[in-house]
Amino acid sequence: MARKHSSFVCQACGAASARWQGRCESCGEWNSIVEELLDSGVGAGPKSAVANSRPIDLVPLSGETESAARIVSGITELDRVTGGGFVMGSTLLVGGDPGIGKSTLLLQAAAALAENGRRVVYVSGEEAVAQVRLRAQRLGLGDREVLLASETNVETILATLKKGPAPDLVIIDSIQTLWTDRVESAPGTVTQVRTSAQALTRFAKSSGAAVVLVGHVTKDGQIAGPRVVEHMVDAVLYFEGDASHTFRILRGVKNRYGATDEIGVFEMSGGGLREVANPSALFLDQRDKDAAGSAVFAGMEGTRPVLCEIQALVAPSPLGTPRRAVVGWDGSRLSMVLAVLETRCGVRIGANDIYLNVAGGLKINEPAADLAVAAALISSLTGASLPADAVFFGEISLAGGVRPVVHAGLRLREAQKLGFSRALTGRIGSTDAPAGLSVSEFSELAELVGRIAMNARPAEAAE
Repeated sequence: MARKHSSFVCQACGAASARWQGRCESCGEWNSIVEELLDSGVGAGPKSAVANSRPIDLVPLSGETESAARIVSGITELDRVTGGGFVMGSTLLVGGDPGIGKSTLLLQAAAALAENGRRVVYVSGEEAVAQVRLRAQRLGLGDREVLLASETNVETILATLKKGPAPDLVIIDSIQTLWTDRVESAPGTVTQVRTSAQALTRFAKSSGAAVVLVGHVTKDGQIAGPRVVEHMVDAVLYFEGDASHTFRILRGVKNRYGATDEIGVFEMSGGGLREVANPSALFLDQRDKDAAGSAVFAGMEGTRPVLCEIQALVAPSPLGTPRRAVVGWDGSRLSMVLAVLETRCGVRIGANDIYLNVAGGLKINEPAADLAVAAALISSLTGASLPADAVFFGEISLAGGVRPVVHAGLRLREAQKLGFSRALTGRIGSTDAPAGLSVSEFSELAELVGRIAMNARPAEAAE
């Protein structure tokens, strides 16, 4: 009888080792290593696979190329994030918290493509066919010609997809529920997820169908399973949102056929997800213009300018170690801004409790928000409200300078479109400001601090 080879695989990070141990050396997790049998089937390693010695033809780098064929869903925000539609023969991974609306968004996309004559297959491993139909009827999509299936076995799914006409789009909901009989481990484990993703990726490349995989996320907000799954697929999208808000953000973090860091904004309603054509107006809705500690930041999400409100609260601390609470921004970057204000500008702010929030639940990653954060902090500390018709953007250096940021023209035009008449930023150089918009440029952060303290009206006086 042939000897079965086994490997010990960490269920948290996917690292393999030759023997069992209590703690994974790669990620540091305890009791996460499980023995799994190696196989020569789907997803097997190179040692157990049979090599093909047939040579292949080498081609020069120069030559004619064809643009990737895309399937346009008709949902503008979704097509923006994917780079213009689903690419034929590609694999896309969509992750998000439970109940955020991943299945709703993909069902709406499937119905839109089916209405345009595309052959769409929706395979659910979590719901029965009747449950998917009920959700489609609730969304008003019950009459669309979307082909449904409820199955979790990879071999059965592939055999079904290969039978009959080739589909244009295949949606697998979700990758954590799939299993293959070539691997002896439970569904959702690292080996099963990796093996299933490999098999579906090979089907996409060979058939030319676009395959969308839905993935669960961990407590840290990352897609569950080994990181190698994100490397195998062509695009990775995260569906973000907050239970206390109705809007959802679809964010692209990887795209081999388009730009990354694009976002699509949706609003959850009784009839499903609705596109938001002007996200800036949504994030600035119900803004308290006269409140101290409120600054409007003109940011960029991919190629789209987005305006949002940054709120700061500086309060005396009764504790020996002041609190620092940050929502929607990088806490380490807040510490840097506070250090620059203390050291370079002479502002005594470090002994206070600091609370910083990006209104609306939006998450900001770019350093251009430094100037808006500093303005909101100084406004809250002095009790002086900032101009209601002004936007802020600029990166702060450790020397106390204000550095220019990219796409200043797009930020200024978006601000003018929403009715703002002033912008406070760093030296933007040759960028021409739109007519009717006043731009104040600062080379040092101390200049902005002095201007806020001198020109802004205290909230008590404004009343």
